[in-house]
Amino acid sequence: MLKKQQKKLRRQKRVRIKIFGTAQKPRLCVFRSHQHIYAQLINDETKKTILAVNSQAIKKGKKTKVEIAREVGRMIAEKAKNLPAGRQVEKVIFDRGPYKYHGRVKALAEGAREAGLKF
Repeated sequence: MLKKQQKKLRRQKRVRIKIFGTAQKPRLCVFRSHQHIYAQLINDETKKTILAVNSQAIKKGKKTKVEIAREVGRMIAEKAKNLPAGRQVEKVIFDRGPYKYHGRVKALAEGAREAGLKF
């Protein structure tokens, strides 16, 4: 029987094989921890991170984790559109990693779509 970590790595590899980010259409990679959520745009051709955003910068107050994830999605979309001339990003490839597309991961994707990113 496979251990939990091995199953997670298997799911991540299965998703990652199918997607590849470029300068025009980078990969929007999501990492979810227990308290925070992180999103970054990655150009796989040069193996460089273009932009990164996380939930640590957001004041929590009475917001739920799902609301914070939606806000992170909006933030990364706005920053991607406001990059210097010639580097702006409008289209991305969504990389959910080993996570199911629901809850915080889905909220982040919907927040990015609301702010104008196209998947």
